[in-house]
Amino acid sequence: MVIWRLTDGKPGHEKQTLGLAQALLRHRPGECLDIPTPARSAALLHWMQGRFPAGSDLPPPDILLAAGHATHIALLAARRAYGGKAVVLMKPSLPLSWFDLCVIPEHDNPPARDNIIPVRGVLNAVQASSTPATDQGLILIGGVSSHYRWDDATVGAAIAAIAQTTPQITWQLTTSRRTPSTFLAALPQPLPNNLKLLPHNETGPGWLEHTLDQASQVWVTEDSVSMVYEALTAGAGVGLIRLDDARDSRVRSGVEKLVAEEWLTPFDAWQAGATLPRPQQAFNEANRVASLILTRFQDHAAD
Repeated sequence: MVIWRLTDGKPGHEKQTLGLAQALLRHRPGECLDIPTPARSAALLHWMQGRFPAGSDLPPPDILLAAGHATHIALLAARRAYGGKAVVLMKPSLPLSWFDLCVIPEHDNPPARDNIIPVRGVLNAVQASSTPATDQGLILIGGVSSHYRWDDATVGAAIAAIAQTTPQITWQLTTSRRTPSTFLAALPQPLPNNLKLLPHNETGPGWLEHTLDQASQVWVTEDSVSMVYEALTAGAGVGLIRLDDARDSRVRSGVEKLVAEEWLTPFDAWQAGATLPRPQQAFNEANRVASLILTRFQDHAAD
């Protein structure tokens, strides 16, 4: 099996397609080839002309993956030129019928169509940990978002309470590119001895996946939806640090569904005595979607 993965340089998009590509290759032997997406004007011209120069020296694809609006036209151009099944992640800006499969988050309310696979949250490349350490925890901090109102003091107070209440756990806290520059300085002082700070610019490639593999408990700020799903996929007990004033009910509805199904423990429930148990079932949307994709394309080939 040959997979072409069209990339746009955006880490969030590339994590999704990488996670799905790796899951597909766990199900069936093959190779994944990464192709930087050409400019939209060039991609449109290639599509109209029925060619895709970036793939001229590559084996033809069985499956083409793309995420992000900038990749959609290039995905269609590549399929027209070399064949294969075009799979787009997230709701595309072009008509759904133009793609062989669309993998769309449930919170976007995708219509019921044969070429749509609804997915919980966003896909990722994390795998479930087999040996998490009970004395290791991770705190993942988001930041300014169009969906929530960020507040340094509220988040900092929650972090201090988490660390002080669990002295048996060594907590690593890392920030993100969206975290305000004021946040770390606003944390309550002195910091608990079991809380270690590691800003995102001091972490290297693969650090998050490695650390998630070791942590038995993970706290995530509510705005960091992708990190919520990464923590769940790792199989950790996941706590949710709430933020105020959700401005997008679709985003919050997906999180609230996870809370209702007891995948997540909100901070206020934890303060009232709830625990952060590890999930009783595996949570791996990339593996589930990969299996559905291969089954569907195999069925179509048989027809």
